[in-house]
Amino acid sequence: MKYRLKISEETAELDVSGSAGRQNAEFTIGEKTYSVRYRAIPDHCLHMVVDGKRVSVFVADGGQGKYVFLNGKSFLVRDADRLPLRRARRGGPDQTPGDVTPPMPSVVVRIMVEEGDLVKKGQGLIVVTAMKMETTLVAPSDGRVKKINTSIEAKVAPGDILVEVEEEEQENE
Repeated sequence: MKYRLKISEETAELDVSGSAGRQNAEFTIGEKTYSVRYRAIPDHCLHMVVDGKRVSVFVADGGQGKYVFLNGKSFLVRDADRLPLRRARRGGPDQTPGDVTPPMPSVVVRIMVEEGDLVKKGQGLIVVTAMKMETTLVAPSDGRVKKINTSIEAKVAPGDILVEVEEEEQENE
């Protein structure tokens, strides 16, 4: 499997293969590629051999990703492919009233609008499914679809901005 990870402020490519508790991976950061063998052990710890050198790595869950502790340093590791979708939760300073987010982790099954479309408050925009139930996410207000940040079969979570609806200015003449 291939992943793109954001480690602190750098983006790294990760290619993982293996089975039966022993895994192999290649990390590419910038121009340098590292060969890694690792084995998970209890308590959020990995024993690793990186380019022939043995290291122990500790992993902890964080609100924005995983914290990885290595050689006395900590690194925040996040999925780089999901970062553009993530913004503050509803009511946060970066989120506008026109942002449409899923209520729970789900999968996008239908996109009912296109960028530039005019929509009315309550009009269906995106259909997601979770636990075999479909939910239609609707426009929070009258406006124009500014941006669609997802695709069919995308896995999404609360806080992911799937559709941005820009409210239309009302003329008072």
